[in-house]
Amino acid sequence: MIIRSKPLSRRAFLRGTLGGVGVSLALPALEAMFGEGRAHAQERRDPFFGVFYWANGTPWHARHGAAQAQGGYPDLWTPAAVGAGYAPSPLLEPMARHRPTVITGLEPHTEVPPSPPGQEDGHMRGFMVALTGNRIRPDGFDHPSHTLTALDPSLDQLVAKHPDFYRGPVRFRSLEVGVSRARFHEYGHWNAISYNGPDSTNLPVMSPSALFDRVFSVPPGADVVQRRARVLDAVLADAGRLRQRLGARDRGRLDAHLTHVRSLQQRVESVAPRCDAPGRPGDPEDLVDKARLMGELLGVAVGCGLTRVFSLMLTSPASTHVFSNVGVPEEMHKTCHDGHWERVRAITHYHMQAFAAFLDAFARPEPDGTTLLDHGLVYGTSEYGEGWQHSVKELPVLIAGGAGGRFARGVHVREPDGNLCRAQLTALRAIGLDLPSFGKSGAETADVLPGLLA
Repeated sequence: MIIRSKPLSRRAFLRGTLGGVGVSLALPALEAMFGEGRAHAQERRDPFFGVFYWANGTPWHARHGAAQAQGGYPDLWTPAAVGAGYAPSPLLEPMARHRPTVITGLEPHTEVPPSPPGQEDGHMRGFMVALTGNRIRPDGFDHPSHTLTALDPSLDQLVAKHPDFYRGPVRFRSLEVGVSRARFHEYGHWNAISYNGPDSTNLPVMSPSALFDRVFSVPPGADVVQRRARVLDAVLADAGRLRQRLGARDRGRLDAHLTHVRSLQQRVESVAPRCDAPGRPGDPEDLVDKARLMGELLGVAVGCGLTRVFSLMLTSPASTHVFSNVGVPEEMHKTCHDGHWERVRAITHYHMQAFAAFLDAFARPEPDGTTLLDHGLVYGTSEYGEGWQHSVKELPVLIAGGAGGRFARGVHVREPDGNLCRAQLTALRAIGLDLPSFGKSGAETADVLPGLLA
């Protein structure tokens, strides 16, 4: 007689107690969760969707407009050739190992009403179309004080709340995180990129230690360092019991997961004093290192099924971050407006280093031979094309990942003067949202970009 074991729940946790308080640790996808005939977990892997945002666009060049052309600066962003297997441009070289699909030539197609004035400002118009597909909400908009809000949810929240995306309950419908603490203003729009709708933003978690506590449900009531260091010890007995039910491949995966979480604990604690300190002028934290650590924590959350949606704000809109590490003595917003092209080039290259470091966690090979990035998409963008004149032409779009084979990787698509909302609709359909169209206020489109959807 053959006895078939009951599949392990896909929402199983390791459980224990710490100081009398319950502790739970999520598990990665295991073969035991998929029952007989499901030899590889990726056969039922659901897609994930992430947004990666950086501020102040890219270095200006002739394609941004007549004024920008006068400087004679080269276009270091756009690859020379279109199609699959393009050679990365100088600014995209840090991203090459992740084979992102790059879409160039796009711009907002939303209306720019004359009243209230100032709605054409790239910091504002460009951001709203790049993240929501719609224009700024006119009610309450005030250009002199830079007061604005969105009309619609941002891309991450559209996905997180769409009825067709999550098939069942999930612990976090979305996670919102940030890296640089520098802010153009300390209010409203300038503090977050994730919108639920008008006047409703999701403030990002800015510290790796706070994100660790949230993802791993570190209980309150004891010293934060001690209880975080002991969270794995509290569930090890349950892990031992679970190992007896698992096959050899799953045992190896469980052990690797516990080792990785332990490593993350140690790394979080090594930077906790810096992360937990009050914000300081210029924020001396290394953005690449912090983006990498945030990526590893989000990668665990996605890999364990705690969430399938996230957003990361590397630098906030109109960022005033000081990139002294690449030889820039003043904050970025002023550097752009003062016309320091070479400094902006160095900052953009550093932004792409941080983006690539963030994606490294999603590109780590798993026991089944795939990576998280094979199964999802990370949509990268900024608020406009360039920061000197705030031109919204050539607004940058990078999409990393394969969406379970539904999205083409490593392709350059060029659409001069193209509708930015086509890129967003293409990404949304790739992750399984069968939207008939996307975009509003003159930008609505039912067309996807050619050659990117399987």
